[in-house]
Amino acid sequence: MSWLRAGVFGGLGMLIGGPIGAGIGIAVGSAMGGEKSHVSLEAQNQLIYFTALFSMLGKIAKADGQVSQEEVAVVSRFMDEMGLQEEHKQIAIKIFNDAKINTYSIYDYASQYSEVAGHEMRVILYATLWNVALSDGVIHPKEDEILRKIPGFLKIEESSYDEYSLRAPCDTGDVNKSYVLLGCETGDSDSEIKRKYRYAVSEYHPDKIQSKGLPDGFMKFANEQTQKINEAYSVVMESRKSL
Repeated sequence: MSWLRAGVFGGLGMLIGGPIGAGIGIAVGSAMGGEKSHVSLEAQNQLIYFTALFSMLGKIAKADGQVSQEEVAVVSRFMDEMGLQEEHKQIAIKIFNDAKINTYSIYDYASQYSEVAGHEMRVILYATLWNVALSDGVIHPKEDEILRKIPGFLKIEESSYDEYSLRAPCDTGDVNKSYVLLGCETGDSDSEIKRKYRYAVSEYHPDKIQSKGLPDGFMKFANEQTQKINEAYSVVMESRKSL
């Protein structure tokens, strides 16, 4: 992860302040021990996203009052999907654990992130929260409440909740589940399905990820999500040929 190699320093956390700045202090202290050096804009964006994401995941996990082993396993699996190295996992865990016990709310993190990140980055973060929440196959009531309210704090489209609530983890070989993964219904026209497919794929487009300074490991996760969406689209369109 380039922000580790670049030697990001604690002054960045002080400059940003707020809950994300506090989380950066934890990340930097763990990785660099206060070392100072030049920080590129891309490295800053990576660290801000990384900190906001794992802080907000910690808040979602603690939303019902306690963090279950299942929730820990889901986040651990997500870190593996991102391709994080062991040292980066340990930093993510420290950020995650601190967020579970500090006094900030998840909406504090979302509000601050909306001030320091562009629209596309905010949409990607929301998409990631959904993917992790869905990883155990269930959206719990407290998770649902957060995911419903948080678009307003992230300053993204309020309709985002409706788009994602139609989706669920599934075997893309099942045509009905493939419709769900695409956010489509069987009554949708071919053109509407294609539109929703393109929208789903665009969220994980490599050019978007590379240009916005997301952590390096996120590319692996994005590629896997894109593959699932492509397979679901193929299953749906193939099934419609016989109609």
